[in-house]
Amino acid sequence: MSVQTITSPDAIRTLFSTAMSEMYRTEVPAYQTLVELVEEVNAAVLAADPAERHRLEAAGGLARITEERHGAIRLGTAQELSTMRRLFAVMGMQPVGYYDLSEAGVPVHSTAFRPVDEEALSRNPFRVFTSLLRLDLIADEALRQEAERVLAARSIFTPGCIALIEKAEVDGGLIDEDAARFVAEALETFRWHSKANVPLDLYNRLHDAHRLIADVVSFKGPHINHLTPRTLDIDVVQRLMPEKGIAPKAVVEGPPTRRCPILLRQTSFKALSEPVDFRDGDSWRAGVHTARFGEIEQRGIALTPKGRALYDTLLQDSRRLVAPAADGSNAAQYMSALVEVFAPFPDSWDEIRRQGLGYFTYSLTEAGRRTPPAPGADLDALIESGLVRFDPVVYEDFLPVSAAGIFQSNLGDDAQQDFTASPNQQRFEADLGAPVLNPFDLYAEIERASIAACLAAK
Repeated sequence: MSVQTITSPDAIRTLFSTAMSEMYRTEVPAYQTLVELVEEVNAAVLAADPAERHRLEAAGGLARITEERHGAIRLGTAQELSTMRRLFAVMGMQPVGYYDLSEAGVPVHSTAFRPVDEEALSRNPFRVFTSLLRLDLIADEALRQEAERVLAARSIFTPGCIALIEKAEVDGGLIDEDAARFVAEALETFRWHSKANVPLDLYNRLHDAHRLIADVVSFKGPHINHLTPRTLDIDVVQRLMPEKGIAPKAVVEGPPTRRCPILLRQTSFKALSEPVDFRDGDSWRAGVHTARFGEIEQRGIALTPKGRALYDTLLQDSRRLVAPAADGSNAAQYMSALVEVFAPFPDSWDEIRRQGLGYFTYSLTEAGRRTPPAPGADLDALIESGLVRFDPVVYEDFLPVSAAGIFQSNLGDDAQQDFTASPNQQRFEADLGAPVLNPFDLYAEIERASIAACLAAK
């Protein structure tokens, strides 16, 4: 009898992300249009900038431009979060980072499930920003109890999905046949459901407390609320979206336009108003719900703690100068202030590296491969002599202020509400059933390993 081998988590993740993309393109046709626009812009950027194409090819990042996606979901209970952690683990995705969005008026805290090592990221860097509803932030105690009752009564995972998660945990993975079934079963958790779990009057009360609360509580499962292709020029995509019949949000979230991109820039098209049936006794009552949208991201270099501290300070300074209005009425003024305030942040890879603001991978050039470095050689001297090259490490994570800006713009201009900032990573990790990983540690290890490989080359 032949022995069947375990399918790699990277392969399962690729199957899942492909299936998720196909499902979302069918459910939200505007997303298909968005993907096509991003592909056109990326092709134009690479055609116009052979040096950038060569850099991406040399660093092994070109294929990741077209394949890269991230998604986002919102969960309602600790049990849902813990089981979701186990589901993503089958695909080699671990919880990285803690994000408190309450400080920006959104009643959730979050993590990002993603692959963590360089090899897994190069195979498929799909990630899912996963938020847990903060029911404790609902001021109305009666409404909070009703929401808890509704959430406690639902099961967002199919029995088949749970069985395959347990099988993967016992067997150390899944064989091909089970992996295919796992992807099909897991996909059901993320599928759109047009019938709500609640009557219209409860939906309206949840909606009045916060639109995101209504989105999390009112449905059978945590439908994927957006997917995100990666672009090489988000400003061009933002400008061209209206020509494709897509209405973009007013302001691109994150840092300003730069020669050397840092961290993450994001924009999106407005969330769709979709028909939904609400419970009305033994029958159904027609209504609408607004939640799902399409997002675009442009990823830059991962910053060190020193670089991130500078970024956070400059972002706060720019927002004190001009706070972006929810309706986009001062978008031009805000972007101008952003550019002005961020001028002190170096805009060359060499200067970012010299000042210790960002993470880089190091590799031998052709000359370096012909003449490997001597043991104990100085890294800067090797770079200056042309034996070693350096490339920015792609930022794989998220920014809480940007995430909140995307959420708010797609929940409606009046969705901004005040919540007391209350980060609680300890509670989140208890609900998760595991600690979240520190993203700085992951980037530092990628950089360290690349330096060690250069200096050990023979």
